[in-house]
Amino acid sequence: MATPAEVKLDSAELKKRVERFQSVRDGIIAQVRQVIVGQEEALDQILTALFVGGHCLITGLPGTAKTLMVRTISQTLGLVFRRIQFTPDLMPSDITGTDIIEEDATTGRRQWTFVQGPIFGNVLLADEINRTPPKTQSALLEAMQEMSCTVRGNHHKLPAPFFVLATQNPIELEGTYPLPEAQLDRFLFNTVLDYLSAEDELRVVDLTTTIREPSVQAVTNAQEILEFQQLVRMVPIADSLAQYVVQLVRATRYKNEAPDFIKKYVNYGASVRAAQFIVLSAKARALSRHRYHVAYEDITALAIPVLRHRILLNFHAESDRVDSDEILRRLLEHMPPPKGA
Repeated sequence: MATPAEVKLDSAELKKRVERFQSVRDGIIAQVRQVIVGQEEALDQILTALFVGGHCLITGLPGTAKTLMVRTISQTLGLVFRRIQFTPDLMPSDITGTDIIEEDATTGRRQWTFVQGPIFGNVLLADEINRTPPKTQSALLEAMQEMSCTVRGNHHKLPAPFFVLATQNPIELEGTYPLPEAQLDRFLFNTVLDYLSAEDELRVVDLTTTIREPSVQAVTNAQEILEFQQLVRMVPIADSLAQYVVQLVRATRYKNEAPDFIKKYVNYGASVRAAQFIVLSAKARALSRHRYHVAYEDITALAIPVLRHRILLNFHAESDRVDSDEILRRLLEHMPPPKGA
């Protein structure tokens, strides 16, 4: 719902920035395609999260190239990449960094010195994030929301841009700790990676069993990504579509005027952050599709990955073997599109 003063699509400078955005996105995909086969939907969602400035939770079975995809994307962005392998004995200071006492060689005086942890990068790969206890998981909460961390009462700003791309394995439950709802809500998407088709698996075998070593080049930089994030926010959205998003999110809460199947299967619905993220991601998707306004298809294409980790199901859903994706698909079918969409 941008005003004419905020968006001037006839501006030559703005048109140039939009063309650059689309060129960079195409360049990133071309570079990633040298390494990653298939997974178009997952790649699109991760790039959307980066251009919005959000974080992404990547859920997939072993061997679906979760870590490889994140590492490759970070190389194309020209950003500082950091990786943390989450384990049960990982401590919060292993993520944020810690203060140590150092002695000045000339004066002999001792002083506290802050040693930065791996969180001080642009792209943080939190590998198997659900393998570490909640105490350590919570060390990411402030960073993901405030882009900063606090150690011994001292406030430290993180470099911009800052993205957390976390991976988790949905089938290994031994020795894992489910992510707290407060932390789940800070992820823009819960992106699901599935097995590839037979044709794509054959391409993977061809690519990875030879001496060929792909060379991935950076196509952008940190400052340009920050500019793209501002550009995405300038994309206008009609009032009717914004109202539809709010109604969609409110319909996931059984206390509101929710459909019967929501009241039957859902304990808790999505927060207002879900509506914000749907609108922002829809704006980024519209821009990547060479459109200068949000369309109804942008909202429906991204609503499920934004909402699937934000609704908490009850025992009725478990007993009927109904998952969040099925409930959300039924909700989208239940809610008619706004007039003129």
